[in-house]
Amino acid sequence: EISTMAARTSASVVVAAGVVALTAAVLFADHARAARASTMVGSASRRVSRPRTSSLKLIGGRAEPKVLAEFDADDFEAQWPYEDSYDFRRIDESLDLNFYVEPRFVTHIDDGAIASLTEYYRRVLPPGGSVLDLCSSWISHLPPEVSYARVAGVGMNARELEANKQLTEFEPRDLNLDPSLPYGDSEFDAVCNVVSVDYMTKPLQLFKEMHRVLKPGGVAVMSFSNRCFPTKAVKVWLDSDDTGRMAIVANYFHHSAAWADICALDIGTLKGEGFKASPPGGAGGNPFQVLLSSFASIDPMFVVQARAKK
Repeated sequence: EISTMAARTSASVVVAAGVVALTAAVLFADHARAARASTMVGSASRRVSRPRTSSLKLIGGRAEPKVLAEFDADDFEAQWPYEDSYDFRRIDESLDLNFYVEPRFVTHIDDGAIASLTEYYRRVLPPGGSVLDLCSSWISHLPPEVSYARVAGVGMNARELEANKQLTEFEPRDLNLDPSLPYGDSEFDAVCNVVSVDYMTKPLQLFKEMHRVLKPGGVAVMSFSNRCFPTKAVKVWLDSDDTGRMAIVANYFHHSAAWADICALDIGTLKGEGFKASPPGGAGGNPFQVLLSSFASIDPMFVVQARAKK
């Protein structure tokens, strides 16, 4: 019995040591990925404040986004910092059309992140303007009480686009096969992209097209959280943390066309304001329910945006 107990103890020690070694290996791998990511995004990453340290900012009693970085030309490398054939590879290189063939009538971020984004749209998208929703689906997260002259959607699944009541028109298109946009020059006041910039394998061409279709001074709003379909996200995105990802999108803007006012924001601070304006299902504007919904939300929400300089 003593020998059996000793053997079990020895086995437990071996297992414990294995767990410690595995944990150390994972932490080392995470550190290595983060270190490599900082070199891939270039000097722009040094401009981004740590999003986790953001605090609620109130101006006149109203919550405001937390500005994490305001970029200028000196923050970027002189040349495009990515090797396209390597950094924009994906685990699943099969046609995206196959991956998105079945409609997904679900939301890919939680209610708090959606409320934050909708509230941000209230503040930056011009009422009565023309909006282009890239990588659109069955919902665009636009504020329901605001009227826009035109909301065009480009997305992968026609059935999802047909179900989107906020779109005035739509075009099914795989932007990784063809990043050109089927619109004329200077047609839109704003371009939006929600939790999909991480899947773009030709971002330089796509951001150049976004600039082309925007009116002078028009805004492009790229929003993302920390969720994705990892098999379809590009390698440089998976190898980066939230801070690095903001710098990646900033690089997309800077190197593609003449963009101004490139900045990164934490818009999770707008969650409460968003819930009050558009209560989640069943809350009905009840302050207690809104508070509970706010605490239940855990998804962060970030924006990198810029204005077309023409």
